[in-house]
Amino acid sequence: MKLIIDTREIIAKDDSSLFDMVRDLGLITGKLSEDPIVAKIAGRVFTLNYVPKRSKDTGVERSSIRKAVAASGGVVRLLRYSDPEGREAYTRTAQFVMFLALKRLYPEARAKMSCTVNSGLFVKVSGAPDFSAERLKREVEKIVRENLALTRKRISTEDAIRYYKSVGEEDKAELLTYRKEAHFDIYGNGDFADYYYGELAPSTGYLRSFDIIPYSEGFIFIFPDPKYPDRVSNYREMPNFQSVYTEGKRWGELMRCETAADLNALVKSGGIRELIRVNEALHEKRFSNIADMISERGARAVMLAGPSSSGKTTSANRLATQLRVHGKAPILMSLDDYYIDRDMIAPGPDGKLDLEHINTIDTALFGEHLRALLSGEEVELPRFNFKTGKRERSGKCLSLDADSVIIVEGLHGLNPILLPEGLDERLVFKMYVSPLLPLNLDDHNRIPTSYLRLLRRTVRDYETRGASVERTLSMWDSVQRGEEKWIFPYQERADVIFNSSTLYELAVLKKHIFPLLTAIEPECECYDRVRAMVKILNYILEADVDDEIPPTSIVREFIGGNTFYKK
Repeated sequence: MKLIIDTREIIAKDDSSLFDMVRDLGLITGKLSEDPIVAKIAGRVFTLNYVPKRSKDTGVERSSIRKAVAASGGVVRLLRYSDPEGREAYTRTAQFVMFLALKRLYPEARAKMSCTVNSGLFVKVSGAPDFSAERLKREVEKIVRENLALTRKRISTEDAIRYYKSVGEEDKAELLTYRKEAHFDIYGNGDFADYYYGELAPSTGYLRSFDIIPYSEGFIFIFPDPKYPDRVSNYREMPNFQSVYTEGKRWGELMRCETAADLNALVKSGGIRELIRVNEALHEKRFSNIADMISERGARAVMLAGPSSSGKTTSANRLATQLRVHGKAPILMSLDDYYIDRDMIAPGPDGKLDLEHINTIDTALFGEHLRALLSGEEVELPRFNFKTGKRERSGKCLSLDADSVIIVEGLHGLNPILLPEGLDERLVFKMYVSPLLPLNLDDHNRIPTSYLRLLRRTVRDYETRGASVERTLSMWDSVQRGEEKWIFPYQERADVIFNSSTLYELAVLKKHIFPLLTAIEPECECYDRVRAMVKILNYILEADVDDEIPPTSIVREFIGGNTFYKK
């Protein structure tokens, strides 16, 4: 069988792995920046330990990868750390290594995945009074030197449940009771067995660039620099972000909803309805508190920013409602109306328009208008016509009264370039909105914030904009690159960070999105991303409780029925 690996032809020998072939082609250098981590074949990502062609006498049944090879015409694309799927595989490999090291050093400890903080991952450790991040780092370095092969072993789901119960990992055992498949794949070493929802690197030796530093109640694992993977990222603390995420975790504990299995229990018992009511009440209280802060400061403008599908529009409207309680007269503005004409935007190196770039906004005009409004002058607001791709005159003139507060919503709302020089920044309140979901699948597998945002966006684009799942997913990598460059670096500048996630929404979104995802064919280029989404949703019970969700809920922005969109 002939394969084409990164444009190079090679004959697949019996029982040779993709890694063997990649090595034979001279593509293994020992540098993380250059070495492939996983491979993509016909829209699916596979481990380099996969054997494309087995000898007939092995008796091993051919798996679906053979179909993928056939569908791709033998074309294999290697993915490195510079590729999103490569970084994800590196992250999962790091999880395996750090939890194996913890098992060796502190067998009685309980370690729980928490959140990503800048370039690091926070892991909470309990039950280990003598825990040392430095000792853990040395053990991880030892496992890396051992260069253990990372291969999966298939066992029955029943056996997996029994195993995790026997070692006291009830979180995994409970989650697996919702698994529909009769089998379960694990990675193991000695008496340690674990699972991560996606492919890993070929061996532990791939974990070449990392650091581990102590942090309150645990440690931070620091990843390689995305631009220069052969060196560790420069880690910087984000106290505001961490505080908000920790608060979300605390509320999950109080509501007894920390994992997917906890959420499922509430769906089965009907307790999800109370969860919805409490979640929505918490959001309303938070909006009220933020309105208090704005009024006490005497701010005349609110710059509200956040990544895609974070609920910025609903947040702006709910904040406006709370400001009215204070006797304010809020005025909603959108940064989108300050886009420059599409034909004035220079295409990027790939020939495409980067619509996430700050240079797509007429920052000079916005700054001029903001200065004029806060100085008591009148301005005519622009209006961007998305059909023609051009900015137009709106004929809408605006000036501020004594009680007026502008709420400016947009992706780039926290970028300092928007504020004119010499402006009294005490007049501007900065708010960052993001769904920092504190829900885990189990202790060792978190549900990323980006996963929730992608689910939200996919549902919204299909329900309200007529966009297919394939179109939404094809744009996601570009969206995330723009966020990492133009949004995330400024989130700590915010006066307040609002967590727009709800503990219940995965069970609600599943009803809207699951049929769309399962209709995607394996030949589709986005199939692997769809599989990753489906893997998590397979563990979530669907909840038909839309009637309980208020019309002002942020979740309504995505599933429909949001009262703020009614004219």
